[in-house]
Amino acid sequence: MLYRSLLPPRLLSVLGVGPETLGESDGGRSVEFIAPAGLGFMRIVTKRSPEDLDPVFFLELSDTMFHQMELSFCIITDPDAPRFGVDVDAAGRDNWFASLGRNLSEEVRAMHAGLFPNQVRRGLRLFAEFFPRLERFVDSLGIDIITAEPLTYDNAIRYEKYGFDYLTGQTLMRRINEEFRPGGKLFSRLDGSTPFRMPGMERTVRGRSWAIHDGVLDEPWDGVQIYKTVGEHAGVNMFPERELEEEAAACRRQE
Repeated sequence: MLYRSLLPPRLLSVLGVGPETLGESDGGRSVEFIAPAGLGFMRIVTKRSPEDLDPVFFLELSDTMFHQMELSFCIITDPDAPRFGVDVDAAGRDNWFASLGRNLSEEVRAMHAGLFPNQVRRGLRLFAEFFPRLERFVDSLGIDIITAEPLTYDNAIRYEKYGFDYLTGQTLMRRINEEFRPGGKLFSRLDGSTPFRMPGMERTVRGRSWAIHDGVLDEPWDGVQIYKTVGEHAGVNMFPERELEEEAAACRRQE
């Protein structure tokens, strides 16, 4: 019952299950709760059918030694959207979020389709409905801090929107924003040498994230840790220029 409260109603509608029973669909369980007794983590895996390759919603939470809740993973995918094999290398082996090899042709396809790094399918725009439920869940346990480790640049920027601040990595984020400005080192590296380093990509979160995924930094994307105090918004914005760019784009669309 407690874990069920984390699931947004629209997710259950996509799965085709009822909010009370979380019953079976197409002969198999659509929602699986994994919470081993005595261990400080839990996992929710939801699929429309057990045979599906990808979950619609995957959540993993874990306790920390500091009485905090770690949002370890949250993956939300549209099961009806086209799939891109960015999660495997060229030989079809799991690449563990591209850390063990990349599938460049699939990454190019995914990028051109509007996806972010490591996305195999577009999302359902459900995170905004899920996150308040997570905060209420964490608060009900007497915990007031949620931590996370964004796997990509766009994840970090997205979490800022929901009120997260940085435990580590703020200096890196500030440097990234400075160096993507005209005249900066990263700006100069968007030279068209790869499909992920095209001029103009510095203007969007998605463009920057793909360039960083492609290794445009002098260092690997690592060591960025964030936190949120339940019920509070930190007001952090490490890419303020994006708002000006989005506003300009909206004006162009209206012309």
